Order: sequence, then C-alpha cells, then structure tokens
Amino acid sequence: MEKMTTNTDISELVCTRISHDIIGNIGAVANAVELLEEGDMEFMDDIRSILKTSSGVLSARLKFFRMAFGLNNANLEQLDLVKNNSGDYLKTIGSANYPITLDFGLKSWQLAKIAMLGIMIIADTFIKGGRLEVREEADRLSVSGRSEFMLSKEKISVIKDIFQNGLTEAPAQYAPVFYLQELLKNIKLNVEISDNDGFSLIIK
Repeated sequence: MEKMTTNTDISELVCTRISHDIIGNIGAVANAVELLEEGDMEFMDDIRSILKTSSGVLSARLKFFRMAFGLNNANLEQLDLVKNNSGDYLKTIGSANYPITLDFGLKSWQLAKIAMLGIMIIADTFIKGGRLEVREEADRLSVSGRSEFMLSKEKISVIKDIFQNGLTEAPAQYAPVFYLQELLKNIKLNVEISDNDGFSLIIK
C-alpha cells in the first residue's frame, strides 16, 4: 500500500478535514441570514438560535484548529488558553446528554500542539461522549480517552495502522493522525498506542 510521503499530501488532508468540520455551520449561518433578509418576523427566534449556536461552534472550532494546525505562536505558551480552547472544541462535538469532558494536566507549552492533536484524535473515536485526560510526566505525554459506551473499533484500527504503517488509504477525517505523525518525526519522538482500557496515545 502507498505511504504518506509529502507535506502536500498532509496539507490536502488537513484542509479537507477543517473544511468538513466547519461547512455545516457555515451553511446554517447562511440559511439564517437568508431568512433574516426575507424579513419574516415569525422566524426571528429560530434565526437568533441558529446564529448563536452556529457562530459559537465556528468560533470554537476555528480557534482550536488555528492552534492545533497553524504556525506556532505565543498563544500556545498560555496553557490555560490551550485548555479552554480544547474544552470548547470538545463541547462542539459532544452533546448535552453525552458530553466529552477534559482533564487537562499539560505542563510544557512546547507539547501543546501535540496534546491538542491527541485530543482531536481520541475524541474522534467516541460514539456517545466520554472523558479525555491529558497527563505529562517526566519522560512522556499521554492522551487517554474512556467512555461508558463503546469506542469506535474501526477508527481505532485505522489510527493504529496509520501510526504503525503510514498508510494513506484513509479518509481526511484522519488528517490529525498524519499531521501528528509528521510532528513527532520532526522532533524525534515516538508514539505508543494502548486500547486495553479505553484508548491512549503515549508519546515519549
């Protein structure tokens, strides 16, 4: 099977993933604006609700994506901001009935992008909410996910294949896996995967 070899390949996957994750809410905002332009006051409460919800999702996701995929910037040094943006992102993919909560124990801002990508990767395996935990010890960073519901075995299998074999035969939803793999290669860190109790990425 073909392997991921170029930065262009990874960029294409990242752009596709980000576009996929924001296009639905952009469409909702556009529809609300169209209703607003028609001037039908009957739908004003619905318009306000759509605009508030969709703009909140867009803001949270774009702030998270900018830090996780963008150029390193001073914001990454503010671990409280990294924590808050990560938590806000998780709220956009969880729900009131099945939230994804975050226990954030990162100490080194230099690992912030890696932690955020790990959060994104683990969260993608949740089916009905769960708990994410980021822990930094002396020689390792772990990002772990657990849920009272089953995690997606199919997604975990694909993620393991990408880390172990660098396979490209996966849709753009796995862009953060390829991007994290490239970051780790550049700074000479390795990842171990555990799915015995939930799903964990251990980076050292």
